[in-house]
Amino acid sequence: MDTATDLKGVKVMVIDDSNTIRRSAEIFLLQAGCEVILAEDGFDALAKIADHQPDVIFVDIMMPRLDGYQTCALIKKNSRFSSTPVIMLSSKDGLFDRARGRLVGSDEYLTKPFTKETLLTAVRQHQHRQAA
Repeated sequence: MDTATDLKGVKVMVIDDSNTIRRSAEIFLLQAGCEVILAEDGFDALAKIADHQPDVIFVDIMMPRLDGYQTCALIKKNSRFSSTPVIMLSSKDGLFDRARGRLVGSDEYLTKPFTKETLLTAVRQHQHRQAA
């Protein structure tokens, strides 16, 4: 399997208020063949999720208006998207943050700055979960 394109067609949403993080995640994901949907915050994301129905969602924890925990909880409460894997992104690598992420239903927790490899590995691990 060609690892450069093994994620072809996988729809990944990246929710982060940092333009830099969104752009770098987008570049990594596009190189792997993913379709990328970007959102600046939770409200922006919730408006786009229904239209795009992503396979995997990355959400930053620290965002204005609607933080990552609230966004994840709202996604998981929606029966259409409750099985969609949500991966938390945070610059803090604390046990409390990880535990709180689990409480709202997140499937994994990545610490920023992430590498291309950690991002793509997370997508690979979770992309098929929704179909199962």
